[in-house]
Amino acid sequence: MALDRGAGVALWWQIAETLEQEIGRRAYGATGRLPTEIEFAARFGVNRHTVRRAIAWLQEQGLVRIEQGRGTFVQDSVIGYRVGKRTRFRENIQRMQMTPSGELIGALKEPADATVAKALGLRSGSPVVRVETRMRADGQVVSLGVHYFSHRRFPDLIEVFGQEGSVTKTFRRYGIEDYTRKTTRITARLPHADEIRHLEIPKSRPVLVSEAINVDADDRPLEYGIARFAADRVQLVIES
Repeated sequence: MALDRGAGVALWWQIAETLEQEIGRRAYGATGRLPTEIEFAARFGVNRHTVRRAIAWLQEQGLVRIEQGRGTFVQDSVIGYRVGKRTRFRENIQRMQMTPSGELIGALKEPADATVAKALGLRSGSPVVRVETRMRADGQVVSLGVHYFSHRRFPDLIEVFGQEGSVTKTFRRYGIEDYTRKTTRITARLPHADEIRHLEIPKSRPVLVSEAINVDADDRPLEYGIARFAADRVQLVIES
């Protein structure tokens, strides 16, 4: 890849983005060892300081590790999953040059508990639609999601989601072309029994839990979602 020196984007950032994509598509083979700073400098036509800054950023994101005397290595196939104003699973995975896929685990209508009701701006006990999904990247399970929506606003959402298979496409069926992330709260804990089964992880492996509220253009809550990520497969990257 040739760097765009007139784009107004720092060269080290362009290099970091290129390497992030290459890491995502497993371009560094079974060993995961990256070329040296000298080799990268020659490849991109920059000095070693610029390369070093790009590598440092990748290390900060948990995508690579630097072993003294041995070199720089990919951090065990970790996906750099970006969380920002517009967070979309499929776009995130495709950006890493990987193939996203998902499956519907279950969907039902139920009364909202206090937490769900508050997140969606509803009264406790109001009917909501609960949708559970399992998402993959290149066939490997990445996350489990549970999504809540107001039944009054989306009365036939179970049928529509079953046809579309994604939150974004489902919203479009309702005339909602764009939505943004209002809040995200991230915690870590050991997995529950269903997470061990669906994420295909041992009980000692922690999960990252992301609770999020997505809103429409009028700042009205559309969705309250809880995503559970296998912590050894995903690094959550917060975009400002």
